[in-house]
Amino acid sequence: MYYSAIKYNDIANGTGVRTTLFVSGCRNCCKGCFQPETWDFYNGEPFDTRIEDEIIESLKPDYISGLTLLGGDPFEPENQQALLSFVRRVRQVYPEKSIWAYTGYILDKDLVEGGKKHCGATDELLKLIDVLVDGPFIAEQKDITLKFKGSKNQRVIDMKAYRNGEMRQLF
Repeated sequence: MYYSAIKYNDIANGTGVRTTLFVSGCRNCCKGCFQPETWDFYNGEPFDTRIEDEIIESLKPDYISGLTLLGGDPFEPENQQALLSFVRRVRQVYPEKSIWAYTGYILDKDLVEGGKKHCGATDELLKLIDVLVDGPFIAEQKDITLKFKGSKNQRVIDMKAYRNGEMRQLF
């Protein structure tokens, strides 16, 4: 897997101050995407152990609320496979920190068993995530007043509630 960028002390992509990893690779190619360069699976640099260690270290301060996975799309199957061991590690080292992920795919359609983006890593990855922002960006539904999402169709989903059988949106 490649990554396009890492933002430290990010306040735009989840609650609190966060470290945000922008993975490379997205097949949605949404019209009006704010980062079309991340569609290319080889944009940026390889995501390796050195980068994992750097991100883990960046999460150490008490004022850092957690990690956000963005893209590209973390839920492209290739990215899920590469991210799973890293997200396990983050959860093990920092169980109190929240993990957010953004995807242009729809949780209860594309990421469930039988869905077009479900793979061997999907279920566990979803169990490790606290908040999932799902749905493609739709330029015609863009609204800059929305919290943590770009268009009205997108959902900010409480994954603990989802795992307990309830679809609860946070914002």
